[in-house]
Amino acid sequence: MTTLSIRSNHFVLHPSGGVYWKETQTWLLADVHLGKVAHFRKNGIAVPREAEGSFYQKMEGLLSLFPVQRILFLGDLFHSDQNNEWYLFEAWVKHQPYALVLITGNHDVIPKWKFEDLGLQVVPQVEEDSFLFHHFPDQETTAFVFCGHVHPGVKLAGVGKQQLKLPCFYQGPTQMILPAFGAFTGLHLLKPRQEDTVFVTTGKKVIEIKKF
Repeated sequence: MTTLSIRSNHFVLHPSGGVYWKETQTWLLADVHLGKVAHFRKNGIAVPREAEGSFYQKMEGLLSLFPVQRILFLGDLFHSDQNNEWYLFEAWVKHQPYALVLITGNHDVIPKWKFEDLGLQVVPQVEEDSFLFHHFPDQETTAFVFCGHVHPGVKLAGVGKQQLKLPCFYQGPTQMILPAFGAFTGLHLLKPRQEDTVFVTTGKKVIEIKKF
């Protein structure tokens, strides 16, 4: 794990793709895309059914690491319309003592009231202190933005012309784009600028990359 200081607050980058905000005991998760496995299988794409449980396994590990008061989902919590995954999520939510907040993304087409009936707060964005939490990057604000949507990744090249594509935390001067937390979400490869900082995640480690 890697801890960053941003505007006098501390954020832990976890290999899962989540970010823990120490001062508010909050987990930030982007692009979970629950239900995508079931959506694929329904459309004839062979995806192992065991992948449906990956979110809950990852959360079990995260929630045991630090004190937690809240989980902020930075959009695209569900991939599409309601399917069988909803009932797994509903059962999981019933056992969570934390505040759960969904910042809506472009894939969040399930009616707002269904999430609210489970106890989630559903909002377009959250602004606290000098931070803005949103689904989409490049917001016009003086706040530092945490967001998702992009599913950021980078391509690394080795001396033997090997190439490796990895998800990453992509930090610019005024925002950080989180990697997708969900499985089978794909990558959008970005070309870092000089002022950007990239932390790739292997799933087990978070590593700052300075040369591309």
